[in-house]
Amino acid sequence: MKKLLIIGASGHGKVVANIAHDCGDWNEISFLDDDLNKVGSSLIGFNIIDTTANLELYIDDYEFVVGIGDAYVREEVTHKLLEMGAYLSTLIHPSAVIGLDVKIDQGTVLMPMCVVNSSSTIGLGCIINTGSTVDHDCELGAFVHVSPGSTIAGTVKIGSRTWIGTGARIINNLSVFQDCTIAAGAVVVKSINSPGLYIGIPAREVIK
Repeated sequence: MKKLLIIGASGHGKVVANIAHDCGDWNEISFLDDDLNKVGSSLIGFNIIDTTANLELYIDDYEFVVGIGDAYVREEVTHKLLEMGAYLSTLIHPSAVIGLDVKIDQGTVLMPMCVVNSSSTIGLGCIINTGSTVDHDCELGAFVHVSPGSTIAGTVKIGSRTWIGTGARIINNLSVFQDCTIAAGAVVVKSINSPGLYIGIPAREVIK
């Protein structure tokens, strides 16, 4: 019997649980969450059974996925799981469209109606959110979040932990540095070579 534990019982976690349910690959889907007030309750019908303080009790019997939106926390928890020998599942919603020669690393979640086109590479622990598009020959680093409705054109490189905001656009043949935030609705028309917040059309860095 296959069992899945989702780390994080909040908004993103419940969407991950819904995707796992739709995939139909697990006989049991449960949560771990460090909010003691949540333990013993349920979220959209799935039990919150414990906190991550007791991870070692579940390593041998469960597959894992990290249902936390924050890239830095997701990275920390993912590496902890890997160090403990956990099996990290990759979740791909049945409605997602995946091209040929696509490589998707473990712990990544592909949400409903997203598209990843041919010969693209998606790194460890990424989120490819609802209705987003990653076109051909793209390379996404670890823990990248491509938000709902955003579009990444062909042959784009995205650095680790970068957040592509809702409805953002990145034109083809560019690179975006690690640890960037591309604001909702922004349009990136030239490569970004330093971390920061980028907004507007065309996207420009916000200098604090």
